[in-house]
Amino acid sequence: MHVQSLVTSALVVLAQGASTFALPAASVAAGKESESAAAHLESRSLNFDFSVYSAPQTCTNPIVRKEWRTLNPLEKLSFLAAVMCLQIVPAKTGNVYAGAKARYDDYQALHIRMTDYVHFNGIFIPWHRYMLHMFETDLRNVCGYQGGIPYWDWTLDATSEANVLKSPIFDSFLGFGGNGPYIADTSGFPAEWKTNVPIPGRQGGGCITTGPFAWRQIPMGPANHTDYTPHCLRRDISPWLITQKGNASMLEFVMNATDFWDLDHRSEGLQLNVQGMTIHAAGHIGVGGEIGEMANTYSSPGDPLFWVHHSMIDRVWDSWQRKDFANRKTDIGGPDTMWAYPYNYFGDIPYQNITLNSDLIYPQMANSIKISQVMDTKGGPLCYTYDKSA
Repeated sequence: MHVQSLVTSALVVLAQGASTFALPAASVAAGKESESAAAHLESRSLNFDFSVYSAPQTCTNPIVRKEWRTLNPLEKLSFLAAVMCLQIVPAKTGNVYAGAKARYDDYQALHIRMTDYVHFNGIFIPWHRYMLHMFETDLRNVCGYQGGIPYWDWTLDATSEANVLKSPIFDSFLGFGGNGPYIADTSGFPAEWKTNVPIPGRQGGGCITTGPFAWRQIPMGPANHTDYTPHCLRRDISPWLITQKGNASMLEFVMNATDFWDLDHRSEGLQLNVQGMTIHAAGHIGVGGEIGEMANTYSSPGDPLFWVHHSMIDRVWDSWQRKDFANRKTDIGGPDTMWAYPYNYFGDIPYQNITLNSDLIYPQMANSIKISQVMDTKGGPLCYTYDKSA
C-alpha cells in the first residue's frame, strides 16, 4: 500500500475512533484532509507538556492492558493507527538526535542512548515500565488512542513452531505483519547488526512486506547510532526459539523467583548464549533472529512489536508482585551497572545495589523519577492494570 494511503487510513481510524479528532470522514477518505490533519497533529505534539508523565494520579479508573488476540478488530486497528500517528507526528528531540524525525523516533533514540545503562542490571524492568507509560501517554494524549498498550502473551503461541507463525500478532491486516524473506547467508551484514551468537531455527532476515509497518523506513540504527540512517524493518523470526524460551514452563520458571533480584536475572537471561536465554529473548531474539531489528539491543524499538513484548514483560513483573504485594511492592534490588554481578559475564566490576530511591533517567524526554514511584501500576503517576495475571 502507498505511504499516503497508509497515513490516510491511520487518520481515518483515529477520526472515527477518537473524539479528539474532528476530521470530515468523507474528505479524509478521499485523501484531501491528510495535510491539514498532519498539521493538526503537529500542533498537538508541539504543545505537549512532558510533565504529564509524572503527575500523581488518584487511580480510580485504571487503563486496562489486554492480550492482543482478545481485542476486537476496531481496537486492534485503533492501536496500530495510533502507533502510525506517532510515526508522522514531528519529533521532539530532532535537535539532539539527527535520526529522530517523528515522535515515535524519539523513543527509539532514547532507548539507543540509554541501553548501556538500563540492560543487564537491576534498572532494566522498572526503567522499561516507565518508558511504556510514557509511550502509552503519548498514544492517548497526542494521537487520541483510548486503550492501553496491548501485550503479546507468547506462551499462547509457543505450543508449536507452526502456531508461532500463525499467531494473530503477525497478521498482515489485524496485526503487525509477518516475517521477512529468508536470507540464508548473513555473513555480508555488518557485525553490529547481528546477534553475537547464531540463532537456531531462524526463517527470515529480509525486509518485511506485509502489515501496516512494511512501508516505513526506520530512521536510525541498527545498533548504537542515532544518526539518520534510514532502512527497512527486518524480521528474522525463529519459531524454534519462541517455543523454547517463551513457553509456559519458562514463564513459570521466572514467576518462581524468590525476590526481585532473582526475577530480573531470570527475565533478562542467565547466560550470553542460546542456552541461557529466557523470556526477554523470546520476544526480541525470537522475532529478530540474527539480523532483525528486534534482536538489536540498542535499536529494537524500531519494530513496533517491541511495545507489546515489553508490555508482557511488565505484566510478568506486575503478576509476580501481586502474588505477595504487601512485601513485593517494595522489593527491589540488583546492580546499578551493566555487566555487574550476576551479569558478570566478562569478569567482576564494581557496582552498587539499586534501591527504591534510585533514579530512572530519560534524557530529553522526561524528568527523572524514583524507582519507588513505579513500583505499583496503580500508584504514583501510573494508573493501569492487566486484564489477568500471568
